[in-house]
Amino acid sequence: PENPNRENPNRENPNRENPTLQPMYTQSITRSHRTAFFLAIDCSGSMAEPIHFRGGCKAKSEVVATIANELLFELIERARRSDGVRDYYDIAVLGYHGDDEVTPLLADRAAMHTVCELAAMEPRIRTELLEYRLPDGGISLREIPTPCWVEPRAEGQTPMCEALRRIRDLAAEWVLRPENAESFPPVVFNITDGEATDCDGEELRTVAEQIRSLATADGNVLLVNIHIATAADMRPLLFPEPSEEHYANRYASLLYDCSSTMPEPFHAAIRELKGAGALPPFRGLCFNASAAELVSALNIGSISVKTE
Repeated sequence: PENPNRENPNRENPNRENPTLQPMYTQSITRSHRTAFFLAIDCSGSMAEPIHFRGGCKAKSEVVATIANELLFELIERARRSDGVRDYYDIAVLGYHGDDEVTPLLADRAAMHTVCELAAMEPRIRTELLEYRLPDGGISLREIPTPCWVEPRAEGQTPMCEALRRIRDLAAEWVLRPENAESFPPVVFNITDGEATDCDGEELRTVAEQIRSLATADGNVLLVNIHIATAADMRPLLFPEPSEEHYANRYASLLYDCSSTMPEPFHAAIRELKGAGALPPFRGLCFNASAAELVSALNIGSISVKTE
């Protein structure tokens, strides 16, 4: 059903626009203090274009699906203990394409799943050939079975704004649940290779601000925008510092405005990616990122969250 608070989904949340709220981002993830991860994946026609990936070249849609599946597997394994997979977080994976289509990408098409539900699914198993260099300099091929919850898709336009509205509504519902009131706030990843086709810059800034204004007692929802490489002649912009704000690209500036400032628990991992001399505050943006940098960004945004 349509969210009655669609234009102001966090209207009943006492943390919205509360000047006394001090985001801490210190709550560990447990079964009583769960968190949520949201992935919005661009599935537009341009995602059929090739990108370099692990020594070869594949369609962006295939690369992003592979990396998303690896993240889902990692989240399951991080929740696994001797007594099985523990119910540590909720996960939503949405694809956006066509004129205004936003589609859940997991098998049963439900919008959100617990990590336990994800682990109980029986995804297609794909065999991937990986190259390994032998001590004598030769190359060995090894077959690696890989579970595939997310399948690649590339068609139509880029209705990014509608996708972020859907995530805004899901995240608003999540933070309003009493059991999530003190939890580490959700982390949203928006993965794209181009500009939104269903809004202008101000509309995108508005919905991004609405997402970032949602909060639990432990901090505001984090929005990380990852623009994968489309221009070989432009340097990547990875979790920019304030001195990098004025990057020579209009769209990078727009995504910078739409992204969260990353809190302290993420700083060490960001410095490892950028270099020891990098100084916070860092913005949750990667622009013109390679496939390897996409992996790094997703790892930083998920593994930095402390799980007990």
